[in-house]
Amino acid sequence: MITTGFILAAGRGERMRPLTDHTPKPLLAVRGQPLIGRVAAQMRAGGLTNLVVNTAWLADQISGYLETTPLGMRIACSHEGRDFGGALETAGGIARAIPLMPSGTEAFWLSAGDVFVPEFKFDAAIATRFLASDALAHLWLVPNPTHHPAGDFALDGDGRLHHDRQAAGAWLTYATIGLFKTALFGPPWCDIPLGNPLGQAAPLAPLLRRAMDDGRVTGTRYDGEWVDVGTPQRLADLNGGPANR
Repeated sequence: MITTGFILAAGRGERMRPLTDHTPKPLLAVRGQPLIGRVAAQMRAGGLTNLVVNTAWLADQISGYLETTPLGMRIACSHEGRDFGGALETAGGIARAIPLMPSGTEAFWLSAGDVFVPEFKFDAAIATRFLASDALAHLWLVPNPTHHPAGDFALDGDGRLHHDRQAAGAWLTYATIGLFKTALFGPPWCDIPLGNPLGQAAPLAPLLRRAMDDGRVTGTRYDGEWVDVGTPQRLADLNGGPANR
């Protein structure tokens, strides 16, 4: 059973400025609730009991929110900004945070802290099937939004993902939600030492492409409401008002 969730919350949120000059993007409210609080609540509803969050920009606000909000989960923060002066990107941040997960953790749920997916279920049955499979990652993908028309990966008829533009299947956009095995963040897929002691910044995409080449990444199409809250206008649209520019 997978009991750990990881929320990505270290980014600066440049495209959301000036809103993020004084408030970290995961704490911006959509329909009355901070984005990170909604994701954490959805994880808890799915039976997750451990939550790891990485921080950098305005980290004290994020950790303060987590410490004072009754989420019903054991919380651990990986402070990339405090330890290394800035965010370590996705793979670097996950590699750094894995030691904060309960001992023996084989896999975990992941979500960005700035996506609004109000009906998404962190489904324990799907997680159990993932654990029993040979996949190293299982990603949720959405129809391509107007700001990302080309998509990220192709989902074939067998539920496997591909990064080659010649691959058959529907090209969709990674929703920044997935299941990951900790093995993906070790050799031969990742060359960052356990715990990332030197604070190496590294993106996730190269690891996923290597695993895809070996047929070890699966996916599910998600057609529910999903918004990457990446600009003030998208936030305003969700909240039913004009953008703060």
